[in-house]
Amino acid sequence: MPRLILASKSPRRMELLSEAGIKYRVVPSHIEEVSDYKRPALIVRELAYKKALSVALKHPGAPVLGSDTLVYCKGEVMGKPAGHKDALRLLRLLNGSWQAVHTGVALVWLDKGIFLAGSEVARCKARKLSETELKSFASKHHDKAGAYAVQDKDDAFIEKIEGRYDTVVGLPMSLVRKFMKRAGAN
Repeated sequence: MPRLILASKSPRRMELLSEAGIKYRVVPSHIEEVSDYKRPALIVRELAYKKALSVALKHPGAPVLGSDTLVYCKGEVMGKPAGHKDALRLLRLLNGSWQAVHTGVALVWLDKGIFLAGSEVARCKARKLSETELKSFASKHHDKAGAYAVQDKDDAFIEKIEGRYDTVVGLPMSLVRKFMKRAGAN
């Protein structure tokens, strides 16, 4: 059985797979993260699929797992911030508010003709922080959707989660297990 390929270099996704006892290797995708979709669930599914497919085309004999996460709040779709100013803008928008965190997952195994994609959503409530605290947070998480990292012990931005924690972190393991079972890759 070929080893699963994770089309991401995200430490949090690697940690979730390792904690689940899933053997994998990392081959990051290098796609442009753009979508014509407007609905968050469709955007993350499409981007997860594009990531998995881009790596699967180079490794057709192995199952490839792609994932994408974004935050939706007050009518705005938020991916990774473009820099410090954008991170501060996103955090100000999220400050004290409920938001939806969408994570898409795709499993592509070309040699077996397997193409699976889906998404999960969780809701998060952000604490109301001072401007000084927001500025401090804005310098930390430029590589995370919404500019925060719920899994970091020193990141107290999120006070409540409704839904699965692993969806917020970036890899809903129930969906991963379901897809791996359907593909015969477990």
